[in-house]
Parts: sequence; C-alpha cells; structure tokens
Amino acid sequence: MTDTPSTDTPALSAWRIDESARTAAIAQHDIESLRDSAGLKSITDFAAALCDAPIALVSLVEERRQTFLARTGLEVTETPRETSFCAFAMLGDDVMVVPDATEDPRFADNPLVTGEPNIRFYAGAPLIAADGTPLGSLCVIDSVPRAGLTALQRQGLVTLAGSVMERLNDSRDAAAWRDSENASHRALAESHNRFRVLADSMPQMVWSSRPDGYHDYYNARWYDFTGMPEGSTDGEAWNGIFHPEDRERAWTIWHHSLDSGDPYQLEYRLRRADGAYRWILGRALPIRDDAGTITRWFGTCTDIHEQKEASEEREVIAQELSHRIKNIFAVISGLISFAARMNPGFSPIAEDLRARVTALGRAHDFVRPHSAQSAPALAQTSLHGLLDELFRPYQPIGGQRILVGGSDVEIDDRSATPLALLFHELATNATKYGALSIDTGHITLDCAIDHDAVVLNWVEQDGPAVAAPPASHGFGSQLIEMSVVRQLGGKIDRSWDVAGLHVTVRVPVSAFSRR
Repeated sequence: MTDTPSTDTPALSAWRIDESARTAAIAQHDIESLRDSAGLKSITDFAAALCDAPIALVSLVEERRQTFLARTGLEVTETPRETSFCAFAMLGDDVMVVPDATEDPRFADNPLVTGEPNIRFYAGAPLIAADGTPLGSLCVIDSVPRAGLTALQRQGLVTLAGSVMERLNDSRDAAAWRDSENASHRALAESHNRFRVLADSMPQMVWSSRPDGYHDYYNARWYDFTGMPEGSTDGEAWNGIFHPEDRERAWTIWHHSLDSGDPYQLEYRLRRADGAYRWILGRALPIRDDAGTITRWFGTCTDIHEQKEASEEREVIAQELSHRIKNIFAVISGLISFAARMNPGFSPIAEDLRARVTALGRAHDFVRPHSAQSAPALAQTSLHGLLDELFRPYQPIGGQRILVGGSDVEIDDRSATPLALLFHELATNATKYGALSIDTGHITLDCAIDHDAVVLNWVEQDGPAVAAPPASHGFGSQLIEMSVVRQLGGKIDRSWDVAGLHVTVRVPVSAFSRR
C-alpha cells in the first residue's frame, strides 16, 4: 500500500509563521554539537535504506537557509531557504509526500528540481518542538518519481523523526544547563570579586574559614598589617603570629566555636609587620545553609590597641580615685570614733553613724571600677549583688537569715547610695529590735517588677512579737524616708504586724539606673 500524494500544503503559510519565535527556539539548541553527529547520521542512513531512497537528510530550516545536520547521499551542507521543500513539510501534521516535483506547482521551477540533485520524489516527516514550533524535517529524496511510501515506510519515517527530536531536545537541555552553569559561575565570580573589593577596602582585617576551621582567605589589610607573605597563614598557621601568651587561649576559644557554632570573640595580641604586638579584637560568625549546617565562617580583626591602653589607664585612675574615696570613708569613721572617745555621751550615736558610713563604703566598693581580679562575683549593676554585699555582716557563717529573691534589677552608682542607706537601716533595726534580734528570726526580701516600677517587699518573721508601732520616728526612720522618697522618688509603706515588720517600697525603674 502506498501514500496518496499530498499537494495541498498551503504554500504561503511557510512564510507567515513567527520567524522570531522560530529563531529563538532554534537558538536554544546546541546545533554545532549535532552537526554531522554519528547518532543523526545513523538515522539518515536507516531512513534511506528503509525508504529505498538515495538521499536522506535531517534538515533544520532557519530564517534564510536550511542546514543539514546529518545527510546521506548528498555532499552539500545547506541550501537557500527559498528552495527548501522542508520549509513546507515542517508545517504539516503528517508526512508530506511529493510524488513528482516537476508536476507540483510549488516546486516545478525549483533550482533543486531543474538542476542538481534533480529532485523528483520527496517525503518529509516534520520536526516539531514540544511547544508546537516547527523546526524542519527528516526527509528522503529520489531523482525519479515514485508513487509514495508504504505504510511501514511512513511509520518508520515518523518514528525516526521522533528520534531526531529526542536528540534535539537533549542538545537543548544540555545547552540550557551549560548556560545556567556558566551564568552561575559568572555570578559567583562577580560576587567573589565584589567581596574582595569590599573586603580590601575595609579598615579591618577580614578572613574566612571552611567549616572545619581551615583558614583559606585573608584580605589585603591582613597581609599589610602582619607583613606575612600571601598564603603563608592559611590553615592553622595564623596562630603562630599571636602573642605566645595568647595562643592557647585563642586556639581553645576558636575550637569551641567550631564545635558549638557559637559566635567567636576574643581580645588578643597580634604581631605587626615591625615585630610589635598590638591588641586586636577578633570576631567571627558562621554562615549556615537552609538546613542549618555551617558552610563557612567569616571574621574580622580590629586594632583596638589605643582603646585598650586608654581603658587600662582609665581603670588605673578610677581605682586610684576609688582608693582615695575609701580612705575618706576610713578617715570619717576614725573621726567619729575619736569624737566618741572625747565625748562618751556621744558614743551610742557615734556607733550608729559609723555603721552608716561603713554601709556607704561597702556600697561604694561594690559599684566602683574593678579590675578582673577584684570584681565581685555578681555584676556591679546587679541589685542582688549589692544586697548580698550589704547583708554579709548580718549573715551567719554557712547560713542565711536574710533571703533575697525575685527579679534582679540593674543599678548604677547613683542609686547604690540611697539603697545602701535604706537596707542598712532596716537590717540594723531588725538586729536591735526585730527578727534578727533572736536566733529563730529571719527576713525575706522579694524584688518584683510591676510595669514601670520596682516593688521591694521586706518581711520579718519568727522574731519578737510586735506589740504596736513606735510612738515616734527617729533619725533612722527619717533617713529611710529621705532615701526612698527624696533620692529615689518612690513610696514606702510600713506595717507592724504581730508576726513582724512588713515594709513595701515602690520605686520607679528609671531611678535604679541611668540607662
């Protein structure tokens, strides 16, 4: 069985398709990788044998020419588009068959018919992209007229055209992947160059490390500062230009950050190009992927030598001033004791006054500038820390009779003085008349934050029974009022319950610290 000749393909439609879309579609393929490829050549060889035709071509129809990616029985590699049979074949849905081109008005005057290769019979299966864009055809050609193709030949030609399209699609996908890879490489290179320019322009030394801690990048500032040859401090060699006393500490902290993922921060001494050591602040943060895995560390080294020296000088001056202030407290306490000896009747008052001066001295000693060796266990901005210091003389060895709990509050040197006077007075009165005057008594001090105020609850328990409030307020009570109301801007309420004194102090949060 043979084909019925097909001569009704619209002649003009070949020139009315969207050529810009076709050009873009063809450009997506890696045509040069397919040209004269063995895979396509095997298809044209088989098509020629299947259809018993001397010529078989894989023809790609471009804007001005048709190019033969593979060919059997033909030497030329392209012809002008205006002579193309395939430009018509690619527009159909099925195999286009021309039994005798000399009798077909579309091709009778075609140079390929009137001259070499003297085309008479043509059959072409269209090559259509997935989006419907026509690309060309797989065709067989004979120089003698023929009735058509058998059913098997037609089916085989269509099947072989599908194989051609698979190879075209593979080339398109490969080209797209390469373009994407190239774009990614270009973007990465551009990003890397931008990073280098930015890093080299920074006043800090900048470095980066792999997740395992291997240092593989330093900016120009690092090499300028250290005077080391480029690349000489990669890996673990960076530790060699640290001050010998800082190397082990730096190594330990860096490995802790690598193991835990915690940010890295350390002050250390780094050897400069001239051999002098300077104080440096080193910091680094990890970069993580979407899964949270660390992919890289980026760090900076900032020269803080002048700031460090200035800070140390300020600390020396501050400690000297603090020492002199302590001496002033000692002198005042000595003057009070001397006055008491000269005037025995003044002794009870002098003892109270000296105790208050001592409390102020303890408060000052807590909030004064400290070195790393002399700093108290709790932060100098801690209300709990100040209270622990003030109540230490009233606590038995190995126990606590004044229990401080609740929220901690930030304080400063301004609030420390009135707080010291307030709680020294309460503790002293409790020792003379209240819960601390007998062995079974104790006190709880609860600190709570209520919106914009700090509430301090002083509760005495298990002490002597309270019969009635005092008939009059002495100097101590006035001192408490002055500390809470005038200096801290707060309020104080006292309740003389039978079980013990209960004092509630309410002070604005802003009065505890300037910040």
